[in-house]
Amino acid sequence: MDQVLVLLAAAAGAGWVDAVVGGGGLLQLPATLMTGMPTVEAMATNKVSSMFGTASAAVAYARSTKIDRQVALPATGLAVMCAGLGAWAAASISAEVLRPAVMVVLLAVAAFVTLRPGFGAVPEPRLRARGRVLAAVATAGMVIAFYDGIMGPGTGTFLIIAFTTILGLDFVSASASAKIINIGTNLGALAVFAVQGHVHWGLGLGMAVCNVAGAQIGARMALRRGAAFVRIVLLCVVVAMVIRLGWQQFA
Repeated sequence: MDQVLVLLAAAAGAGWVDAVVGGGGLLQLPATLMTGMPTVEAMATNKVSSMFGTASAAVAYARSTKIDRQVALPATGLAVMCAGLGAWAAASISAEVLRPAVMVVLLAVAAFVTLRPGFGAVPEPRLRARGRVLAAVATAGMVIAFYDGIMGPGTGTFLIIAFTTILGLDFVSASASAKIINIGTNLGALAVFAVQGHVHWGLGLGMAVCNVAGAQIGARMALRRGAAFVRIVLLCVVVAMVIRLGWQQFA
């Protein structure tokens, strides 16, 4: 019972973090692994919770801010397939191979956001061009989606960074569009994990209820407080991810 309560609390916290800036897996995945569940089963079960929470946050964002459908819809279609491929490969590719590359990317992101205080505060429409739209679709729907299937934590964060740097969206609009694609990555990975028999459905659905509650609170806070709030949470999540991945890699 103690473990279940910890998992439910972690799911609620993960829903809040995911709704604001992504990276809820920092809370949810370690908590699930503490139960002694194998890594692939923990990732699979977390997808159930994350899918419902992300969908809930997407609805909250869609009611209050504009979704970039030109990017979100085609990227989501690609994301279902590419995240499924990542989930299929998850059991055969060691996370130790991926962690150093992910850490380097996260450190670069942290430095970039820190050194450019105005980054993501307001939209930059001048950056939007056909080539950049295609690049955003490919990056979000293929590269980041595959990462979500094979590893997971920080997917929403990477999507937000991709949209702000490539398309010039502000943090709130980027977070709103990221939620749509994140639904696709969760769905694609979950479908493969389910076929492979890795999902603990009862636990996953119980965590989903708490994840949805946290996601609703997080989405409303992000919409009310704006890009400056999202930027602060983003930096905190990125630093926490670097510390966690470094601990896993070198401890």
